[in-house]
Amino acid sequence: MKKLLALVLTGVLGVSVLTACGSSSSAPSAAAETASTEAAAASTETASASGSALDKDTLIIGTNAAFPPFEYAGDDGTPAGFDIDLINAIGEKLGKKVEVKDMEFDSLVASIGNKIDIAIAGMTVTEERQKMVDFSDPYYEAVQNVIVVNGSEIASADDLKNKKIGVQLGTTGDFIASDIEGSEVSQYNKAVDAVNDLLNGRVDCVIIDANPAQEFVSQHAEELTALEGTQFGFETENYAIAMPKGDAALVEAVNQALKELKEDGTFDKLVAENITGE
Repeated sequence: MKKLLALVLTGVLGVSVLTACGSSSSAPSAAAETASTEAAAASTETASASGSALDKDTLIIGTNAAFPPFEYAGDDGTPAGFDIDLINAIGEKLGKKVEVKDMEFDSLVASIGNKIDIAIAGMTVTEERQKMVDFSDPYYEAVQNVIVVNGSEIASADDLKNKKIGVQLGTTGDFIASDIEGSEVSQYNKAVDAVNDLLNGRVDCVIIDANPAQEFVSQHAEELTALEGTQFGFETENYAIAMPKGDAALVEAVNQALKELKEDGTFDKLVAENITGE
């Protein structure tokens, strides 16, 4: 696995899983979410009507470089990680240049079809997102973990009730935590900030995808532990690449590229280099 030497920590319950500086204890209102959904859907429909992104020489890719090992800021400050390597390999298959932009995770879906052509950011396929964008075939299965300080009594779903929970805004952990009875949810633009607040005692735990959880814990093994989501009843989720609604040509091309990368061994090589460390 690529060592994240440059990464420094300074800088469902009862339902199925939906989906991954500063914080907030309240989620956006239902009306705001609906308006955002309608606006994003309209923009992607307009974009797809004007032609496929495949007509471009360069594909603009949106990501959130705060989700290791899938995406993080590399030594030179540019996005790196499994998703970045994967989308570059897809670009080569498509004969396209790839330009990656680091953005807030919560703004990615709404930006597809106008500011960016594609989003890849450890993004889970959900019904709500499918109203706004089209997804590729799933490329990775994941499940949430719960990061706690060593010695914490949190060990089950019931233990999360009435707790202060840190999450990255707009991720699966965010949606899960908001449904936990009595929870006080702090939302962060970067997962690392949630982990910092856990270390400083401002939250009781952090809910985040398994691989990023393990990355963060590996840096603070004497202080933190990552608990598997299965003991909390969290379900498996699928990551996929998000594209403009209605751009069937782009979806087909990306899916074909993914298929070829899996068949020729490139995909497994990228997993070994970035995730499993084999």
